[in-house]
Amino acid sequence: MTAYNVVRFRVKPGREEDFLEAHRGPARKFKGFRKGAIIRTGERQYCLVCEWDRFEDIVAARAAMIAVLDTFRDTLEDLGHGLGVTDPVSGDVVVEVR
Repeated sequence: MTAYNVVRFRVKPGREEDFLEAHRGPARKFKGFRKGAIIRTGERQYCLVCEWDRFEDIVAARAAMIAVLDTFRDTLEDLGHGLGVTDPVSGDVVVEVR
């Protein structure tokens, strides 16, 4: 069953290009990863949306995804409310809209 993960970020002033550059280039080789996109949702605000084969693939890739995050963590601003620099959610698809 298809699954998605979504991660919300707020980028520090003047660091947007560094943040975007960290996501350009070849896709990461995570098992079950299909595709991803960065969406600008507001001023210095972005979401990463990724499609996966199965939710279990997301779970298996979490440590590796955190390692990738660590390479650009310095570009991110704390989201507040105890969230830190990311607000991640993930899960299985329950309805597909076409």
